[in-house]
Amino acid sequence: MVNSRVEDKQFPRIKHLKLGDKILDLSTPRVMGILNITPDSFYSQSRIQSDSQAFKVAEKMINDGADILDLGGYSSRPGALNVEEKEEIARIIPIIQALKKEFPSMPLSVDTFRSEVAKAAVNEGVEIINDISGGLLDPEIFSVVSSSKAAYILMHMRGTPQNMQEHANYSSIFSEVVGEISVQLSKARTSGIHDIILDPGFGFSKNVEQNFELMKFVREFGVLGRPILVGISRKSMIYKTLCVTAEESLNGTSVLNTVNVLKGAELLRVHDVREARQIITLLDNFS
Repeated sequence: MVNSRVEDKQFPRIKHLKLGDKILDLSTPRVMGILNITPDSFYSQSRIQSDSQAFKVAEKMINDGADILDLGGYSSRPGALNVEEKEEIARIIPIIQALKKEFPSMPLSVDTFRSEVAKAAVNEGVEIINDISGGLLDPEIFSVVSSSKAAYILMHMRGTPQNMQEHANYSSIFSEVVGEISVQLSKARTSGIHDIILDPGFGFSKNVEQNFELMKFVREFGVLGRPILVGISRKSMIYKTLCVTAEESLNGTSVLNTVNVLKGAELLRVHDVREARQIITLLDNFS
């Protein structure tokens, strides 16, 4: 299997995740498909404008090999407009309900940093809350996740989506990011959250050069003992470096996802599920 490589044994970590009454085996990397229920996500082709479109995209991702679907009703791209909680909830709940009815065995994640949105989501059976702020923007999210027994993705970010790029000042990016994540990880554990995934937060309060520097240390994040999720799909670190657009960044995404799987990432969060699944399948043949 991909994750049985010698280098991964430097930082042994949990290789399974409890999702409600299911166990997700992480001994082989898993693929999380992105469903942006927003009009302004940075990758224009990922913007879902209707329930029927969301269903079609979700069905394709499932057929292409997605292990988890991640729904978001709030664009977190740099400088994104703020969205009211009621609007965020209104965008995602009907789609959650439809997906739970049609694909009951497919684990769902909701990308939100707001406790009220998280509460509405877990009440509909969502198994994972994906928090870009790692509990910093709304600490109440810890108690919501803990009481629901949902899994929690704890990402590193400084500031808010509106001003995060103003906080990309690091003297030693890995040590500072891992230190800040560890503080929030401790708070999440103290709140009673047991199933936690860590996300270094590529593209969030980090510039292009810092993203590449941080990526060198994906394996070292294993020192925290938790599964690692990497989300670099079609991001600016790719298209700015290659002088292309987000729409032209699939090849670059595949290259960097390959690098991250080789560095031990357990989950890939992507727009293009089929291509990510192919990466994992091909690398499995080197074991």
